[in-house]
Amino acid sequence: MTEDPYKHKYLIAIAVTLAAVLELVDTSIVNVAIPHMMGTLGATLDEIAWVSTSYIIANVIVIPMSSWLSAFFGRRNYLTGSIAIFVVASFFCGAATSLWGLVFWRVLQGLGGGALLSTAQTTLFEAFPPHERGIGQSIFGVGVMVGPTLGPTLGGYIVDAYAWPWIFYINVPLGIFAGYLVWTYVRDAAHQVKSRSVDVWGILLLTMAVGSLQWMLERGERFDWFESRFVTALAVTSVTSAVLLVWRELSIDEPIINFRILRSRQLAPGVVFAAFLGVALYGSVFVLPVFLQQLHGYTAQQTGMVILPGAIASAITMAFMGRMSGTVDARPMIVLGAFLFLGAMTLLSRMTLESGQQDLFWPLIMRGVGLGFLFVPLTNATVSGLPMRLIGQGTGMFNLMRQLGGSLGIAIMATMLARQSAVQKAMLTEHAGSYDPATMQRMQGLMQGMAARGIDVAAAKQQALLILDRQITQQASVMAFSRIYLISGILLVSALPLLLIWRTGRPTSAVKAADLH
Repeated sequence: MTEDPYKHKYLIAIAVTLAAVLELVDTSIVNVAIPHMMGTLGATLDEIAWVSTSYIIANVIVIPMSSWLSAFFGRRNYLTGSIAIFVVASFFCGAATSLWGLVFWRVLQGLGGGALLSTAQTTLFEAFPPHERGIGQSIFGVGVMVGPTLGPTLGGYIVDAYAWPWIFYINVPLGIFAGYLVWTYVRDAAHQVKSRSVDVWGILLLTMAVGSLQWMLERGERFDWFESRFVTALAVTSVTSAVLLVWRELSIDEPIINFRILRSRQLAPGVVFAAFLGVALYGSVFVLPVFLQQLHGYTAQQTGMVILPGAIASAITMAFMGRMSGTVDARPMIVLGAFLFLGAMTLLSRMTLESGQQDLFWPLIMRGVGLGFLFVPLTNATVSGLPMRLIGQGTGMFNLMRQLGGSLGIAIMATMLARQSAVQKAMLTEHAGSYDPATMQRMQGLMQGMAARGIDVAAAKQQALLILDRQITQQASVMAFSRIYLISGILLVSALPLLLIWRTGRPTSAVKAADLH
């Protein structure tokens, strides 16, 4: 009697999803520890930014190569080795005593972590039987959606309760556990064939194209975008390298990235939609903690407790969609999810300085449910029809585009937040002049209150002006956040016409894509 090939599917799902969650959490967990790192390592804000930037650049370079690397080394060896690199690098990140030592180990951590997204997702496609693949993707989806959301909260708790090195040390036992499960239960893919040559030029061009783009997105706002020659040079390098990369990969037999699979009418629109999803999701995830902590004075832990119900709603919805994915058409589910997301963003755009935690509860629940309806159907339908030997390439492109979309979303939202705040403040200041009765009444009330506490007239006037300026600044920020929420929702809905290109919204067999090699 032959052994059931799907016998250990849930153990495999736990292993690869845990590894992917560790990778994603480490993308954002360091942000709350940056002030502590600056003090310990004696670094400036510009210098310490490399702790985040170096990790993300290394990460996005490896993601599109992971399918080729998995075939070259064997899936089990590659996944286990990547987890081992991630764990060792995590330990030395925590033990680092200098800034550039920490950056070096963050690069290695990112290189190890890059394998843990698309390779994990591909592994789950094979670990579950065809009619249960949605369950595997829903387990993975929970980690992908919840990880970036809870990273800053977990980091805030660890830094407050212990010290910043523990945000890295925590990866060690969890990573060892995931690595053990992968080595024990994951098997090499029977359909993958090791390449006979190494596409060195492809690797170099990919590194230049994706690395320059990510560097530009990470640093663009600080350098005022294309007003800076450095940012312009990064953009030119990225575009030139990308064009040469596509030409190179289409002209050789064993490319590091198989762009030919974009002939698929399922995959091409799906990965573009993934980029829109990344912009909307990561942009809104970036903005909300800033809104709560800067304007409402929430701590990282309080912010996490506000976000947690939405994350749970997303997990429950994904579990439901995982069960349903083989029986329902993905397109109406994605449309429903996108409009739920837009509805949530519309409600969040109406938040004011007086809004409390109860005002955030239902919009964030709605956002979580909307994302739950989106992720599993989108992933399954995007790779629908690809032969199993090309699933890794497909998921690699899907994850790369979502990650780059996320970086683009954060860059866009950060830029818009700064500029919209300035624009809105200028408009409010113009209307709050000395001829505005409401402003003068407010000014008079503040001065009288200070005079009653014994403050002289000149000092009272100065303090009243400072209070008014702070209130105008806060109100301008609220108006800027409002626009950003709406734009996030509208961007995601605007991608829905891409679904019209799909042949089907249901998972299909792989035979129709045999011509994509």
